[in-house]
Parts: sequence; structure tokens; C-alpha cells
Amino acid sequence: MPNQTLSLKRALDLALAIPGLVAISPFLAMIAVWIRLDSPGPALFRQVRVGQGGRPFTMYKFRTMVADAEDLLADLQHLNAGGKYMVKIPDDPRVTRVGRVLRRLGLDEFPQLWNVVLGEMSLVGPRPQLPKEVAEYTDADRRRLSVRPGMTGLWQVTARNDPSFERLVALDLTYIDHWSLGLDLRIFLRTFGAMRLGEGEDALPPELAAAYRQALQERATRD
Repeated sequence: MPNQTLSLKRALDLALAIPGLVAISPFLAMIAVWIRLDSPGPALFRQVRVGQGGRPFTMYKFRTMVADAEDLLADLQHLNAGGKYMVKIPDDPRVTRVGRVLRRLGLDEFPQLWNVVLGEMSLVGPRPQLPKEVAEYTDADRRRLSVRPGMTGLWQVTARNDPSFERLVALDLTYIDHWSLGLDLRIFLRTFGAMRLGEGEDALPPELAAAYRQALQERATRD
């Protein structure tokens, strides 16, 4: 994206994230208490992710798993449907009772509003990934890092339950190449619909369908 476009996107992020964070802070505090009452451990989960330009940052989420979830991952890798690029374990046994509710409604992502305020994330953009996942990127995949990662994005509202990294990359590159304020607004509004319904499957906007198919085909050809 051109610098002027990135600046406009950043201004919109701040205009929405700062008052939004202030407005929902009592609600966030109640969620934090709920998490602490449900299972031992902190209310917040902190993890290093890779942001714009390949810069690492600490991403915040509400904790939805048991406190020692990272230590248990090695024993569950054989169930991972996301391959080397993502961790997607169906019916992950590490998820807590409250965590299942928060994940289904997308509420676990709300602390990332602080990442948006800090300039590490955007409201809308590619899903931020772990350093070990980014290390597996091809040169073409690294174009995902040309913009700030987002709390939500085109992948989240069209293919949230699809573990295919190829589809994730194709959707993110389609978003980057065809960005507009209107597209961000549509994704943002669709995200609230997905949160309300507890799922994230929806049709790709018609004007982006052809570009997405082309991006998916190009990645399949490189592989």
C-alpha cells in the first residue's frame, strides 16, 4: 500500500480503537474476572507475533486455554490440521470452558485493541503469525508483512474454519492489493455478524472473487 493509504488507515484505527477501548473497558474487566474464576492462571495471554516489516511484537489476548497450554502443544502436534504454518487443532482439549465461549464469540481478541493503539496492529489486516511460522514463508508469502496485522480480516470473515494456509495467503494478498476504506468497513461489520452467530464463514465479496482465485492459483503454481 502507498504511504498515504497506510497513514489514512492508521488514522481510522486510532479514531475507532481509542474510544472503543475506553467504552468497553468495564466489559473487559468482567471478562477478566470470569476467566480467573474459571481456571487457574492469568486473564491475559501474551505471545510474540510478527508484525509489519517482519518486526516482532507482543500480542495480547484473553486466555482461552489452560495456563500450561504451550507446554502441552508438543503432545498434540499430531492432531494439528494447520500444518507447519498454523496451529489448528479440532476440539483442542487445552481450551477451557470459558475459553470456548470467548472463542466462539470472538471476544478473546478484544485486548488487541491495545496493540492497535500502540501501532503494532490494525483493526483490519492479515492474521499475525508466530516467528517460527513466518520462518517458513516464501518470498511471495512475505508480502503479508507489508501492512500491519489485523484484529480481523478477509480470512476471518470468509474462511475462519479453513486450516489451509494457501487460502489464508491468497485472501490476505487479495485484501492488500484491493484495499479501500469501504472494504475495511465491510470486513469490520461482517466481523460483528460472525461474532453474533458464533462462526466466520461467509461469501467472498463478488468484486474480489476473481482476484482471490487468481492469487490462489498463483500460489499453487509456485508450490
